[in-house]
Amino acid sequence: MAVSTPLAIDIENIGFKYPGNSVVSFSKLNLQIAKGERFGLFGPNGAGKTTLISLMTGLLSVDEGHIKLLGQEVGKHNNAVNKLFGFVPQDFSFYQELSPVENLQFFGAWSGLDKQTIKQRSDELLDILGLDEVRNKPVDKFSGGMKRRVNLAIGVIHKPEIIFLDEPTVGVDVQTRHAIIAYLLELNKGGTTLIYTSHQLSEAEDLCKQVALIDNGKIIAQDSLDKLMADHKQESLEQMFLNLTGKDIRNDV
Repeated sequence: MAVSTPLAIDIENIGFKYPGNSVVSFSKLNLQIAKGERFGLFGPNGAGKTTLISLMTGLLSVDEGHIKLLGQEVGKHNNAVNKLFGFVPQDFSFYQELSPVENLQFFGAWSGLDKQTIKQRSDELLDILGLDEVRNKPVDKFSGGMKRRVNLAIGVIHKPEIIFLDEPTVGVDVQTRHAIIAYLLELNKGGTTLIYTSHQLSEAEDLCKQVALIDNGKIIAQDSLDKLMADHKQESLEQMFLNLTGKDIRNDV
């Protein structure tokens, strides 16, 4: 008898519509992501990627259906579920006037870590992400790439089992992108599940093993990256993306 792989994400028949909006974002959407996976979620502007991540992280609540992270139901103000995941958003999510150490102290405490653990994790992350020399300087003086690394450190300080990554390397130089991707791959080797979305499709080919393409609130393709490109006779994720979603420019509204 085959042993099924535990699920990091289990989305079952969800429905969602923004209040006051006649357009339904999702209807009976299903998605399963295995524990320890490197999973990419891609789609044009307005396809539903950000909404789906907001639902998976509890920032929005489904109208119907269920979302579970590692078997636990997602819901607003659910502290048990919140400790399971880290979120690295596209927008910088820290206090610009504070230093990296001060930001990590604040967000580490907010995650429920004790002072000793916060110091240990802060020292470790600042060293790994090349921020040790600027640990006590205000973040608002940093370059965009340095701020991206601070954003990442905050998202993983509590050692989450699942990390949601929304454009984690946008606007950074090649060296910073390499450092961030290398660190994420190391985390994944240790069992951390990565849920990644980006418009950097060439980068996605290096990071993701499984992908789903979403358009108009529906998953239009899902499988391993290699199998999808073979099935659709495409040589790159970008070519397959354009083939399945078209070349027309999209707006977010």
